[in-house]
Amino acid sequence: MKNFQIIKALSSGSAVSSIAKESSAMFIAGGTNLVDLMKKGVTEPDKLIDINGLDLKKIEFLSGKVSIGALAKNSQVAEDKSIKENYPLLALALAAGASQQIRHMATVGGNMLQRTRCSYFYNTDMPCNKRKPKSGCGAIGGANRMHAIFGASDSCIAVHPSDMCIALAALDAKVLVEGPKGKREIKFADFHRLPGNTPEKDNNLDNKEIITSVEIPDNNFKKYVHYLKVRDRSSYAFALISVAVGLDIKNNVINDARLAMGGVAHKPWRLTETEEYLKGKTVSAETFRHAADLAMKGAKSYGENDFKLTLGPNAITEALTIAASK
Repeated sequence: MKNFQIIKALSSGSAVSSIAKESSAMFIAGGTNLVDLMKKGVTEPDKLIDINGLDLKKIEFLSGKVSIGALAKNSQVAEDKSIKENYPLLALALAAGASQQIRHMATVGGNMLQRTRCSYFYNTDMPCNKRKPKSGCGAIGGANRMHAIFGASDSCIAVHPSDMCIALAALDAKVLVEGPKGKREIKFADFHRLPGNTPEKDNNLDNKEIITSVEIPDNNFKKYVHYLKVRDRSSYAFALISVAVGLDIKNNVINDARLAMGGVAHKPWRLTETEEYLKGKTVSAETFRHAADLAMKGAKSYGENDFKLTLGPNAITEALTIAASK
């Protein structure tokens, strides 16, 4: 690992000022992903700015929304009684992520910023446009079992690894950030990026900005929800495919729906067309099968991940069925 300096920020303003002065500085909180990247030589900052002392750990229930500080621990959010009652889909997704030990360290902001687990990205001896632009994508034509079936490009077929972010995408969250130019809000759907020709850019956050909080509006998805994560082992494994489902059902009719998928794209994959199809439909196996087929429109596999074209609709159907049966 490259030698580096570390300084402690005392406020979000001082953190922003510090990073604005250093071209290769990075923020560190839980460090559950960043430290791994530094050990592998994928990321080599000259300076780390420790932001753990900032007052960004609160979970606040405000009028019409909840505000979750960027430094709130994943376990803190997942185990919060009011989150479980009012935003159960988020609690379920967080509980499915990583291991209990990592959830006790990982922060909400860090979870959003974690980078792909593509093996080519982590191996500095292999080509990877995300790690080194214009070096090639080893996963295309290589080992790509974990890789994207939606929104990929000739430059990159890596997937976003977060579980939490899939739920936040489904729940219409927004991200509050602060930088040298002041404060701004970003719709969660617009926060992460598809690879296009610039796969090295994971999101639309300026590299001098800091995430301060995430806000989720109130909703009616409190009972008929489910987070299905299909993975190689039951703990500490990333999703082959995951599905976040929220349904608003009255008298066996779906009034509203939210769906998003993980393990399938460079960003959380929101299924808005499928949501519109489900509105007004009667709960039935046929409805859910048709919704799953609709959700897979445009999917493309790359060899080792061909199985996702079958696993995807099966997972969506199962997640909808479980959510509706609660």
